[in-house]
Amino acid sequence: MVYGMCTSFFILRISCFDMLLREIRYVWHLHTSASRFFCLSLRRKQTDLKMEKFSELIKIRRSMRKFTEQELSQDDVVTLLRAALMAPSSKGTHAWEFVVVDNKELLQKLSECKERGAELVAGAPLAVVVLADPSVSDVWVEDASVATTLMLLQAEDLGLGACWVQVRNRTMADGKPAEEMVRMALHIPEHLRVLSIVAVGHKGMERKPFDESRLLWEKVHFNLFETPEE
Repeated sequence: MVYGMCTSFFILRISCFDMLLREIRYVWHLHTSASRFFCLSLRRKQTDLKMEKFSELIKIRRSMRKFTEQELSQDDVVTLLRAALMAPSSKGTHAWEFVVVDNKELLQKLSECKERGAELVAGAPLAVVVLADPSVSDVWVEDASVATTLMLLQAEDLGLGACWVQVRNRTMADGKPAEEMVRMALHIPEHLRVLSIVAVGHKGMERKPFDESRLLWEKVHFNLFETPEE
């Protein structure tokens, strides 16, 4: 009799424990599901915020030709280069190369690579020279241009100023190609072409955001190109 009572008691305890485990698993399942839903919602909200910020980013990004003497942090430089290395390229060829310059003498030389328009490089704490290999990609100009653009946007996102200094198809005061001067100054191999120099630094002046009233909507055509009637 006592044995039977003990057996029933243990069965009852086991049943209760089993029910408790099931309840805990159910509550944990609800908690996990809620957490997943919260994380997904948070990610969506973060993505939405980033997209909203991008529309503002392209509005406030302006070419900066004057910089302070403050140096860039290592983290900022790495972030800029990461953006360049993430740039899409035709067929994933990654034909571009980048030379980071912070030596004052070299920056001065680069500022003299063409007759005008490069002077600002001398006053920048850092410049990134964008190169590409035509033997790797027949659209190296486009690929290098995308990488250049991403660095400009990334600089603005970091609160820095930047300016695209064109090198390809530009000349020095004596008529010599600007590209050759840059090549000699930085010991760039002959098989690589120089597209641009991105001067980067802390902003030395204020510039107003882009005035959207200046948008040339007449440049946009739908389906067919139509010339405005005279």
